[in-house]
Amino acid sequence: MVLTHPSTVESGFLKIQEVASELGLTTRSIRYYEELGLLSPAARSDGSYRLYDASDIERLRFIKGLRDDAGFSLAEISQLLEDEAARVRSREAYSHSVDPLERRSIVVDSLARVERQKRTLRDKISRLEVMVIAVEARHQRLTRRLADLDAGGTGDVR
Repeated sequence: MVLTHPSTVESGFLKIQEVASELGLTTRSIRYYEELGLLSPAARSDGSYRLYDASDIERLRFIKGLRDDAGFSLAEISQLLEDEAARVRSREAYSHSVDPLERRSIVVDSLARVERQKRTLRDKISRLEVMVIAVEARHQRLTRRLADLDAGGTGDVR
């Protein structure tokens, strides 16, 4: 889609620089997400500038949250986004089908994707639990060391 509007903001589209600024991303990151297939701009301007709409911005916000807040890799994010897109497609296909065999196939495929999503999320939880255990152990060592120091010791407690 190519726009001929002089103002992208008036048309509901933002340029890549505006999106990057709003979300705290770099334009390079946004372009990289496009290269990986995580995102594609809604439109291009006459000057071939990338233009993004509200759904693009929400998708980028979601990607950024998964990456920064939840610590997912871009490969994991890609898989989660693909599974979500497949879920939407499956729901549509299921609602338009009356054939029980086709519907069954759709449900079986959807179940496989949900299982994969669960594995991805459980793996992330497991990795985070290991990190929490390590931090708790450091906390206990430091607490013992502080108690020893407060009691007049040398703080060399293990």
